[in-house]
Amino acid sequence: MARRRYELTDREWAIIEPLLPNKPRGVARVDDRRVLNGIMWRFRSGATWAEIPERYGPSTTCYNRFVRWRKAGVWDRLLAEVSAGYNSELVMIDSTC
Repeated sequence: MARRRYELTDREWAIIEPLLPNKPRGVARVDDRRVLNGIMWRFRSGATWAEIPERYGPSTTCYNRFVRWRKAGVWDRLLAEVSAGYNSELVMIDSTC
């Protein structure tokens, strides 16, 4: 399957994956890359959480993981590492047209 517009590249995923919390408990987790792509789809598209396409897993999973990671400081660490991983190659991380 071809990479979709809002999804992580393999290079981005290689930087991000080791930084994610990984404490499996109980039921097997929905794949982190899949959920992260869903979270990114939600913010890049401007849609509501409930509108996240099924291919990214349950919208409640995307929302809950976003909130949990926000409280744990995961997003701050990801932004710092992804920015460093591009070693000044990236001029803008986010912009509006």
